[in-house]
Amino acid sequence: MKKLSARRRHPLAAVVVLLLALAATGGLYAAFAPADKAQADETAQSLAIQEGKKLYTVGCASCHGSGGQGTSDGPSLVGVGSAAVDFQVGTGRMPAQQPGAQVPKKKVIYSQSQIDQLAAYIASLGAGPITPTEKQYSPEGANIAKGGDLFRTNCAQCHNFTGEGGALTNGKYAPSLDGVSAKHLYEAMQTGPQNMPSFPDTTLPEKQKQDIIKYVQTVNGDETATPGGFALGGLGPVSEGLFGWIFGLGSLIAVAVWVAAHTAKAKKS
Repeated sequence: MKKLSARRRHPLAAVVVLLLALAATGGLYAAFAPADKAQADETAQSLAIQEGKKLYTVGCASCHGSGGQGTSDGPSLVGVGSAAVDFQVGTGRMPAQQPGAQVPKKKVIYSQSQIDQLAAYIASLGAGPITPTEKQYSPEGANIAKGGDLFRTNCAQCHNFTGEGGALTNGKYAPSLDGVSAKHLYEAMQTGPQNMPSFPDTTLPEKQKQDIIKYVQTVNGDETATPGGFALGGLGPVSEGLFGWIFGLGSLIAVAVWVAAHTAKAKKS
């Protein structure tokens, strides 16, 4: 009897065995779950690239070549990165309606999911600027004053002091920045679309890009007042002086002519 009682299991032994089994299962899950997630992400990326290639073949290959190598009608897309695709297609500039000195902004014809698929395919052709996250391009907490200094130093020569745009040579122009989203402003600085130079993070860090975005959105916002009346493109005293000479002096001449005409009539009568 004593021998049998010595072999009898403790009442909590089964609970201990169950806990050990659960711990072992959790350890296996922890070991294999990251691999499964990475594999799922890779599969999703592969599917996005496949769908993007289909969209590219239909809407882009005729100008940029079947493999993005470029043709006489369009530049190579190898190495432009997903940010360039998101900007160009997301603003409606691509696909282009017709060749010209500069491709204008127009209505977007692709959904954001399709743009993401196109961007994934183009990014697979060669490394380039990556589409920024909301945390990167959000101007929340940015410094407007520093953004103004940076904008006047790097951007105002083409886009005007308040981002209203301006003419360039050979039919080209710097577009107005009024109403442009923070994401597209950031991507434009990243990629340098068309005639614009690029400003990578090595040249213009992320924080400075956010400062510029904050400045552009502020000066073009609805709450921004213009104490002098008409903004006149924000060009400063040159445009204001020209306005004064043409309209102010012109009005004075018109009044003088009117007075002289009526004085002559009064004398005759």
